[in-house]
Amino acid sequence: MTKIKIGIAALALLCGARLYADALPPAAPVPADNPQSEAKIALGKALFFDPRLSIDGTVSCNSCHNVMASGTDNRSVSVGVGGQKGGRSAPTVWNAAFLSAQFWDGRAATLEDQAKGPILNPIEMGMTSQAAVISRLKGLPGYVEQFSAVFGSKDALSYDNLARAIASYERTLITPNSAYDRYEKGDKKALSREAREGLELVTKLGCTGCHNGPAFAGPALPAGQGFYQKFPTYADSPYISKYQLDADKGRANVTGKDEDQHMWRVPTWRNVALTAPYFHNGSVENLAEAVRVMASTQLNLRLQDSQVDAIVAFLNSLTGEFPAQTMPHLPDSTNRSIVDIH
Repeated sequence: MTKIKIGIAALALLCGARLYADALPPAAPVPADNPQSEAKIALGKALFFDPRLSIDGTVSCNSCHNVMASGTDNRSVSVGVGGQKGGRSAPTVWNAAFLSAQFWDGRAATLEDQAKGPILNPIEMGMTSQAAVISRLKGLPGYVEQFSAVFGSKDALSYDNLARAIASYERTLITPNSAYDRYEKGDKKALSREAREGLELVTKLGCTGCHNGPAFAGPALPAGQGFYQKFPTYADSPYISKYQLDADKGRANVTGKDEDQHMWRVPTWRNVALTAPYFHNGSVENLAEAVRVMASTQLNLRLQDSQVDAIVAFLNSLTGEFPAQTMPHLPDSTNRSIVDIH
């Protein structure tokens, strides 16, 4: 018997399925082994903003994931210590707690796992070892006191606990009550006519076959079970060479498997209007062009300008309300620098 392979987008069209997402939940899921507390969140926030977690004291988590704005740095690729440039665009940290895998290639299962990586990455924050990070933090009495108060053991100041604290803060970075959320809850005036047309289009064209779930980034899955799709899919799209979309092998760089070439964790649509430039290499400057690229490379479609405008209007409706962020006062280094200035 001949096997028939039907993609999820095509299946949605055949079945007439409603694949777009419900309203964003008001709180993110919390793992049992890292419960939230106000003190832990405050510690994680301080660590998130502290550039002293980088080798030369110049780069913090917030440098690439600016929570005073879009949760990104709005650069094509981020800049780390010594002016070094990374190879990929920084994903937004807003609503990342709803994702079942982190990084573009899904190499981190949880926010805790993700928080450990950039600090030790030689291009990003450049610290040489976990021991070096902990030694530096132990030179700041305020952090020693905070870790002890939050984690309560003599080994409270550990690299694992650093990651737990940062992840706890990141789980508060939720942007609910977008126009789409209000519409989904029953306020049918929340979306403009053009945005409603865009919602209908992304459903009918099959975009929501991938961009569904609470973050429009795929279905809710267990931690570490990422939702991946091939990008680009249609090899004859002119946008592939124009924006060098196939230069990076994606998840295959992590797994070493041929079948994972150009496989990527599906990115969120939440606040996508604010997170330009677009795609893993930050090669597309504006959202309308990104819509055209996706239609061509993923659906083999060329959209009319009016269709692009409608989809962009819908995507703008996914910009949520950002909880106010204030800069934390960081623990002081008294009478000496803890950063190597030589």
